Amino acid sequence: MENSFKKSTVFYKTGTAKFLIRMKYLPLVLFSFLLFSCQMKDEVHLSSPDENHQLVLTVEGDSVLLRYSYKGTQILKKSPSGLKTNSEITGHISLGDVDKSHVDTTWNPVAGKSRIVRDNYNQYVVHLQERNSPLGVYDIVFRCYDDGFAYRYIIDSKGQKPLQVEGDQTTLNFSDKPTYWAYNGERPNVGPLGVGDTSMMVRTPMVLKLRENCYMAIHEAEISQYAPFTLQTTQFKNSLSVHIDPTDAEYTLKTSWRTFIVGNQPGDLVGSNLLDNLNEPCKIEDPSWIKPGKSMWDWRVWGYKAPGGFVYGLNTPSHKRLIDFASKNNIQYLLIDADWYGPEFNDNSDPTVARKGINIEETISYAKERGVDLILYLNDVGAKKFGLERVLKQFSVWGAVGVKYGFMKGSWEQKVRHTREVIKLCAKYKLMVDFHDGPVPPNGDDRTYPNVMAREFCHAQADAKRSYFPETAVSSAFINMIAGKIDYTNGWFDLNHAQSRVRVFEEIPGTVSAEVAKLIVAYTGWMVLPDAPEAYLAKSDLFECIKEMPPQFDSFKVLQGDIDKYIVVARAAGEDWFIGSLTNREGRDVEIDLGFLPKGSKYLATIYSDADDSNFLTNKESYKIEEQKVEPGTKLKVRLAPGGGNAIHLKKL
Repeated sequence: MENSFKKSTVFYKTGTAKFLIRMKYLPLVLFSFLLFSCQMKDEVHLSSPDENHQLVLTVEGDSVLLRYSYKGTQILKKSPSGLKTNSEITGHISLGDVDKSHVDTTWNPVAGKSRIVRDNYNQYVVHLQERNSPLGVYDIVFRCYDDGFAYRYIIDSKGQKPLQVEGDQTTLNFSDKPTYWAYNGERPNVGPLGVGDTSMMVRTPMVLKLRENCYMAIHEAEISQYAPFTLQTTQFKNSLSVHIDPTDAEYTLKTSWRTFIVGNQPGDLVGSNLLDNLNEPCKIEDPSWIKPGKSMWDWRVWGYKAPGGFVYGLNTPSHKRLIDFASKNNIQYLLIDADWYGPEFNDNSDPTVARKGINIEETISYAKERGVDLILYLNDVGAKKFGLERVLKQFSVWGAVGVKYGFMKGSWEQKVRHTREVIKLCAKYKLMVDFHDGPVPPNGDDRTYPNVMAREFCHAQADAKRSYFPETAVSSAFINMIAGKIDYTNGWFDLNHAQSRVRVFEEIPGTVSAEVAKLIVAYTGWMVLPDAPEAYLAKSDLFECIKEMPPQFDSFKVLQGDIDKYIVVARAAGEDWFIGSLTNREGRDVEIDLGFLPKGSKYLATIYSDADDSNFLTNKESYKIEEQKVEPGTKLKVRLAPGGGNAIHLKKL
């Protein structure tokens, strides 16, 4: 028995204990076991390493019930969980053995929020016994972290029959009525609403304010086989029910991790690495070719008329101008977007053949000579019609380093599996990838395949022929970025005339200072810059902040903020720091405490601010730049214009 405790602890319940007994002690053990059986309740207690998160698992009939408390306060009352499957797990369920283990280690992301991630959790494998099922047993695996918990279901038919999930029986019953916000595709996020105010289907991440100084984010990790789940609110009830699509048949069912990140402030949820920790370690043997960075982008520049008369379009001369600017301004990539191989939705558009006016091989060669690499767009239509692997291989042969994958079709389960196929094949040909147009949610899988650089898992500015307003930039940082790296194309400078271009359909609200700040606030692998070189050169003193940003930041910390109002984010860059602040449509004064800086250090702060009369609708392009010497005890006061923002570069002296 002692050896079994080195890696796991077993909790015993009625009918499940296994003892190695010397015969001479048998009568005493039998008596003790009978007494234990009479007094023991059929429940399992789970906890995080710091014991702030406490879960209790019980069984009633055919339901597994979960209760959850945070720092001694009950959050979830008895909440039924479980899967409805074709294996007829419908009879009486009892708790079997529970295998406990503890892990505390660190790992280094290839491209993550920070350079080092701690992975510290208690794991409980709960074996559930079902009397009437031919399978007999299935498992729920729990992991409890200091910043939340997660669980997944595993059912193994032992080759007896293919299994299918037909539904989810989970209902989360909250002790109080939370306020919530939620991801909403390519539209402004949902919320704030009260759970129980209406009946509606909600996508994740869902962020709940449970009480003052207590927030929870519900999402998934390791979405690799089955469709993402959604959450159903019911009017007049403080509960959420889980909805999942039926799955294809498998002999072993292993769901994604259902994740619950918990923190005192909404910024704690964004800073968590829980999703990444739940995914498998990197499967790419040598990921040294995976490099985050900044990228120029041709798509939104079409139609821009530069001083001197040059008009940007979908052609090689335009691409070379973008490359020239990138090579001189610390920008690592050029993204050539849709239609470069013909109309993207046309079945006859072959992604291995460039259209007239574009020479991909010449452009890639020109770029590489100047230290710039190319990312090529690929539509799902062309990938499937002409062979995904054939296309990716050709991109690699040409010398491209990345793919932007758009408009994936199919059911959600098909999209999940095809996404994993695209990622793996891109890795095979040393291609990074960014998914757009209703992608599978980020879910920490970039730990396993770090060539996933971003997803358009947000309302990207000017995409879907719509513009987003300042409050969406703020809420996206608090909601969408919980899931992982997102691409919402920030960095517009020509705000007054952008809508005159071919691929910009509405006026873009915002201020230029906010556009710089968004590049700091946004967590992504690729900073995709949407404007023309000449627009940046016209405000070269402001662009200096973007130019000085590193290809990858070393940290991510939300200093302060409110989901509906504003956010302040600090990012380390070697010995330097960048701070980005954004506000909603209301102007506000923010005091930024620099106490996070190393003790004894001194910095020169270059502060890129809205002008006194800046406004996201009426005066977008005015700004001011100031310098100030600062140290860890400094408290900087900044003014954010209505719909505006502030960017600060702290350069170590």
